[in-house]
Amino acid sequence: MADFRKRRKSEESGEISMTPMIDVVFQLLIYFVLTIRPVDVFAHLDVFSPSAKPQESETPPPPMIKIEIFPGGVLINGSGVDMTGLAKILGQLGALNPKQTVMILCSIDSRHRELVEVLDLCARSKLTNISVGSMN
Repeated sequence: MADFRKRRKSEESGEISMTPMIDVVFQLLIYFVLTIRPVDVFAHLDVFSPSAKPQESETPPPPMIKIEIFPGGVLINGSGVDMTGLAKILGQLGALNPKQTVMILCSIDSRHRELVEVLDLCARSKLTNISVGSMN
C-alpha cells in the first residue's frame, strides 16, 4: 500500500507538460496562416479610364473643388474659411452637382480630426467623388 500512496503524490504534484499545448498552438497558427484570404483593396476602388473611341459630344469634366487643410485653418479653392462656412459652401456645391470632384490636400502638420471633419462634411453634402492627398 505504500507504493500506491507514493505514486498518487507524484501524480498530484501539479506539473503539466507544455509540449502538447505548444504543438496544438503551432498547428492552429499554421492552419490560419494557410487558409486566410486577404481582401483585395484595389478591387473596390473606382477608377476612371478613358474610352478607346472619343465621344463626339464630349462633356467637360465637372469642376474640381480643392480643399487644403493646414494646422491653422482650411482653404477652399484658395479662400480661407472656418468649418461652418465650409459646411455651407459644400452644401451649396453638392446641391448644384453631386458628381463634382473634391480634392482634399492635407499638410504634414495638420490633425487627423480636421480631415475627418472635412470628409464628414463632404458625405453630408452628398459629394462622393473624393480624392485625398498630402502636401509639404
